[in-house]
Amino acid sequence: MLKTIDGLARRLVGSSFLYMRRFLFRILSVGPIPNHIAFILDGNRRYAKQRNMTEGTGYRAGFFAVISMLKYCYELGVKYMTVYAFSIDNFKRSQEEVQYLMDLMLEKIKGLLEQESVVNEYGVRIHFVGNLKLLDEPVRVAAEKAMHATANNTKSNLLICVTYTSTDEIVQAVQASCQEKWNEIQEVNVNQSQNAERTEEKLELDHIIKLVDIERHTYMGLAPDPDILIRTSGATCLSNFLLWQTTNCLLYSPKVLFPETGLRHLVLAVLNFQRLYPHLEKKKKQF
Repeated sequence: MLKTIDGLARRLVGSSFLYMRRFLFRILSVGPIPNHIAFILDGNRRYAKQRNMTEGTGYRAGFFAVISMLKYCYELGVKYMTVYAFSIDNFKRSQEEVQYLMDLMLEKIKGLLEQESVVNEYGVRIHFVGNLKLLDEPVRVAAEKAMHATANNTKSNLLICVTYTSTDEIVQAVQASCQEKWNEIQEVNVNQSQNAERTEEKLELDHIIKLVDIERHTYMGLAPDPDILIRTSGATCLSNFLLWQTTNCLLYSPKVLFPETGLRHLVLAVLNFQRLYPHLEKKKKQF
């Protein structure tokens, strides 16, 4: 009997929270809604340390916070959510911690593909972003499988930055742009007799690398620039994350550790974005 009452009470509380959340999001939707929110998941290890838990427990708690944020972003109408899950610099940590993170990543990727997962419930398309060649092969294969399995989902997008740094992204984008232009030059040289009317000056202009060329070859070229970047634990540095894409992005830094992040922090970030929206839009038009 007590178990039945307890279960009923939990369902009522959960239902009440859901209706409250939807009502709150309807109010927020009166103003501009960010199209893309990015997260730096800072504080997982400190969360575990403060509670005398293992580091692994902190990372697992962080994963559940990611899933909650994904649900909230979807319900609010945010089309793109990006999380900084694993930096190339994280390879400098102990071998045991790196291996644990790889194993956890593999476990959670498989979990995301389950029929009852939030990805399938909300029609989320998954993108793994970064230098994926650096991943352990089982993780890389699982990531590719997840991207393929969700390729037809169109309601929202989850971008997971793994083995990623912004400097690596920029270097590879420049290299890819140079290679593309070199291939074009080679093709023109082969067909030079057929294009004799084209002046040397025109050919030179065609082969100059432009800003759009580099942007097209960035890892994040598949998504619009973020409107809000949320970094938890109160830190205000970007830690080599989305340096190219955050020129006109609002940085929000709540003091909570990432596993403690909740609905109120997302709401405050969006309210701050709406308050500064005219200024942010004006800055975008200046570029």
